[in-house]
Amino acid sequence: MSKIGKRQIVIPDNIEVEISGGFLKFKGNNGTTNLKILPYIKTEIKDKSIFFTPENNSKQARANWGTIRSLAYNAIIGLTEGFGKVLEIEGIGYRANMEGNTLVLNLGLSHPIKVNPPEGIKISVEKNVIKISGIDKALVGQIAAKIRAFKKPEPYKGKGIRYQGEIIRRKAGKKVAGTTK
Repeated sequence: MSKIGKRQIVIPDNIEVEISGGFLKFKGNNGTTNLKILPYIKTEIKDKSIFFTPENNSKQARANWGTIRSLAYNAIIGLTEGFGKVLEIEGIGYRANMEGNTLVLNLGLSHPIKVNPPEGIKISVEKNVIKISGIDKALVGQIAAKIRAFKKPEPYKGKGIRYQGEIIRRKAGKKVAGTTK
């Protein structure tokens, strides 16, 4: 039995949820989002709560049960509070700035890297800190990972793009050997 799946989701007052055509449709102040109901799962809305139950006891039904509950909960949190990731750029000559809606990264390459955020994602830059926010948790994480992948932090000097609070294990460089015999 799924510990996560059997918990109900209480719908806040400012969020509207409806089931139509195999989708859960969420509508709130920050926007709207659709969530496809996974196979083998029954969905009910009653008394400002969402309940999920598996149709049978197969392994796939049990797996989908907890997954759909987490996805629905994340959709509600995204519409009420939103999700965000913060990236830090470290290194001499590494810079980020915004040109309109496009993020421009100068990472020591022969050319600047331009990132156009998809619809629903907001990117802002303050000094060498990039803030990514939006209502879709998966999309925010995906864009942050894409930006980080342009120049991952290296272990010798720590230069690169890292998540805020990420700890990079540092390595010692080559030691200069003296003339000992």
